[in-house]
Amino acid sequence: MEPKPVRDSQVTTTQLVLPNDTNQLGNLLGGTLMHWIDIAAAIAAQRHAGRVCVTASLDELGFHHAIRLGEIVTLEASVNRAFRTSMEIGVRVTAHGSSTMPSRRSNTAYLTFVAIDDHGTPVPVPPVLPEPGEQQRRYDQALLRREARLRNRRPDDK
Repeated sequence: MEPKPVRDSQVTTTQLVLPNDTNQLGNLLGGTLMHWIDIAAAIAAQRHAGRVCVTASLDELGFHHAIRLGEIVTLEASVNRAFRTSMEIGVRVTAHGSSTMPSRRSNTAYLTFVAIDDHGTPVPVPPVLPEPGEQQRRYDQALLRREARLRNRRPDDK
């Protein structure tokens, strides 16, 4: 399979935090943010693989800053690295407040997606062709994260 550049999988989505998306404190619900992250990552995975992809895992997701009602949330997702049938997708979440509140990165997430055929069987995906710099750094670090995931697997996860 021919390698595909990272830019072919990049996704940027924007959401407005509405009252139905918040808890009693007026902060974005963690589950809603996780849903948005999963969708952005799924689109990036599908663009790279050219087929339906399913979520296999989500690494630790830390909430660095609360995202408030009325803020705009930007999610940037791309394939960091592809393995045989799986891909690591990185998602960067940025919250944009009012003109008096600066934009801030609120979350970074790494998800693993697997490409599947019409019968739900995993299928090979093209390799990633990173550009030098940031993309190459993410590509290299994705292998280290994958090795850690595989080391930490429970026997019943196989």
